[in-house]
Amino acid sequence: MSWMAWTPETAIFFLSIFLSLVTMTVLVLKRPTVPRRGFLRIVTSRGDRFFISLLAAAYIHLGWLGLTAMPLVLASVIAIAAAVFIMRWG
Repeated sequence: MSWMAWTPETAIFFLSIFLSLVTMTVLVLKRPTVPRRGFLRIVTSRGDRFFISLLAAAYIHLGWLGLTAMPLVLASVIAIAAAVFIMRWG
């Protein structure tokens, strides 16, 4: 895989996505999800809210890169807070 520049940050990113998916799989096997309606006003399962939080994180990071020159770690903090909010109340 010499065509891709693997950095520690890239490895951490893909590892965290992989571990999140494994965690979601274990959760759904241990405690099946119950669809519910939150502030999004649509009926969502735990997996739906996880996917929405991943999309939100991507948009937060893209917007951050396009609009500011501040460190990207701040966008990550905002994205994690948004994911917690979506998973809890979405």
